[in-house]
Amino acid sequence: MEALRLPLVRETLDDYLAQPREDLTRLEWLWTLLERQVGQRLEGRIERRIRESKLPARKTLEAFDFDFQPELDRSLVLELATLRFLDRGFNVLLAGMSGTGKSHLAMALALVACTANRRVRYTTSADMLGALKLALAADTLEATLKEYTGAELLVIDEVGMEQVERGVASRAGLLQKVLLPRYGERQLSTIVTSNIPWASWGEYLGDQLGAAALLDRLLHHSHVLVINGPSYREHVHKQEVAKKKSSPAKNSKDPG
Repeated sequence: MEALRLPLVRETLDDYLAQPREDLTRLEWLWTLLERQVGQRLEGRIERRIRESKLPARKTLEAFDFDFQPELDRSLVLELATLRFLDRGFNVLLAGMSGTGKSHLAMALALVACTANRRVRYTTSADMLGALKLALAADTLEATLKEYTGAELLVIDEVGMEQVERGVASRAGLLQKVLLPRYGERQLSTIVTSNIPWASWGEYLGDQLGAAALLDRLLHHSHVLVINGPSYREHVHKQEVAKKKSSPAKNSKDPG
């Protein structure tokens, strides 16, 4: 047990041997001995996958308010949660205005993939392009690219969101260096969230031809979800404002 690095099994082995279970087969008995160790090993592996993914938050599909976005194809989202799109090398493109839940869904699917022991990398478009631009200047581009091109699932969040990104995004070639290898022989899946229409990517990236090439590959094998509903953040903000207005002032005096 020590040689196999199974400390939980080693700690409980004597107790298990002292209390034989005649109602169990040998394999069933062996599983009861190993079960805690296996569970701990799997939990540790999942935690490592989540840390390596660099997810900013652990969003879940259970916490997503599907009722607030009734036009969203819930059955497709649940199908994506099976991760069959990963096995097929399909992409997921989430489009819609800010606050509609695109990032929540992207991070939730990424968390499901981490739980399934898949190699995941999350990044915003601004952070990724900024890192690649710095790597290009430092002559470390090849090593930095591997961080994004090697993941089984790459999540590129907030394309078109950050104002600071516009100065970096003019180098559409950097984005091509990430996405084109993933589209090639390896057929690795990418989730992209964007609050700008696909037709505006050329203007946004400052390269019409480069944007067309990227979108052609992203859309070739993909699931596209467009969320046209209201902003959930704005909805929550209005609720908080209304709650404050309806609640009595903290320091109000009794007029009696």
